[in-house]
Amino acid sequence: MQTNTSPRRSTAHLKNLQQIPGIGPSLAQDLWDLGYRRIEDLAQQDAQAMYTALEGLRGQPMDPCVLYTFRCAVYFASHDEHDPNLLKWWNWKNPPALQA
Repeated sequence: MQTNTSPRRSTAHLKNLQQIPGIGPSLAQDLWDLGYRRIEDLAQQDAQAMYTALEGLRGQPMDPCVLYTFRCAVYFASHDEHDPNLLKWWNWKNPPALQA
């Protein structure tokens, strides 16, 4: 019988990031891999630059929904009070600041 000897990766370090609406284990890992360790690290960041960096890190195009979720995460981290509608990542396809 063959066993997997590699240690199981702990997800405890991702729990803080998963407090952000729309951020589950996979996107929390993406944020971690980009160097973001805490919610506060995302405040005032450029979501488009984060998305582009993730594409470079993964070596492939990412789903645009990742960009929308990053926009939502930056909003969440950058404000103490939140508009409930802006805590839904799908409302960031055309975020208020980018709408004509």
